[in-house]
Amino acid sequence: MGAAFAQRLRAAGWEVIGYDLATACRRRARKLGVELARGNAAVFALCDRVLLSLPTLRETKLVLREARHALRPGQLLLDTTTGEPEQTVAIHRRLAALGVHYLDTTISGNSEQVAAGDEVLTMVGGDADAFAATRGLLRVLTSRVRHVGPAGSGARMKLVTNLVLGLNRAVLAEGLCFAEKLGFTRRAALEVLLASKAYSAIMDTKGEKMVREDFTPQARLAQHLKDVRLMVRAARAAQFKLPFTHVHRQLLEAAERAGLGALDNSALIKVLAGGKAR
Repeated sequence: MGAAFAQRLRAAGWEVIGYDLATACRRRARKLGVELARGNAAVFALCDRVLLSLPTLRETKLVLREARHALRPGQLLLDTTTGEPEQTVAIHRRLAALGVHYLDTTISGNSEQVAAGDEVLTMVGGDADAFAATRGLLRVLTSRVRHVGPAGSGARMKLVTNLVLGLNRAVLAEGLCFAEKLGFTRRAALEVLLASKAYSAIMDTKGEKMVREDFTPQARLAQHLKDVRLMVRAARAAQFKLPFTHVHRQLLEAAERAGLGALDNSALIKVLAGGKAR
């Protein structure tokens, strides 16, 4: 996702300074026209607006700890990491005490869609004035941007959208497997589903992958399992039950045990079909 952001910003004429621990990612960033900093702290020292795209909030905290001496009043931090909302709020409070504006800036879409300029939505939580100050930058990243509330709201809404998205994906996988048991091919079933009232946008992105069993990752299954566990914890705190999500989590955990965690999240169909990891 970080590379997709860099690509969008460079194409729009922005100067981009970045860093990544992985050599391959730094090499790719350089090809995209990113000026490479010597480390995380150097990015914060050089930039008034910093965009974070990390696996979990654990990495966000580590980066912020490394950059603590470079943080300064008025700096804007946009964190696209999907994490626990309460931890997001805690980070916001710590940075606000330093005069740093922290926005939880979650993305409903994958890196390929962002890079291609597809209709991807950014959901932002945090101070309304800070959001207004970054709106121009955000519109370069994705075609649609929405301020969804105070700190933590972007993280919360991401869990809501990912819940519905993940269940749509699981339902599609189950439907295609059901069709096979009734004597249809996955291809034939998908073509009918695309033309029917059962259609959902997830069929456009994951239907073909499930039919062809092409599980080259757009978004990894293990990453979505992480998000589902966050949903369950958030629901528990809100004293709300998520019956479908609990079943979904069990399926994802079975997929991870089968060695599918590093594959695309559409690989869930292999569990429902009774297959094993290739």
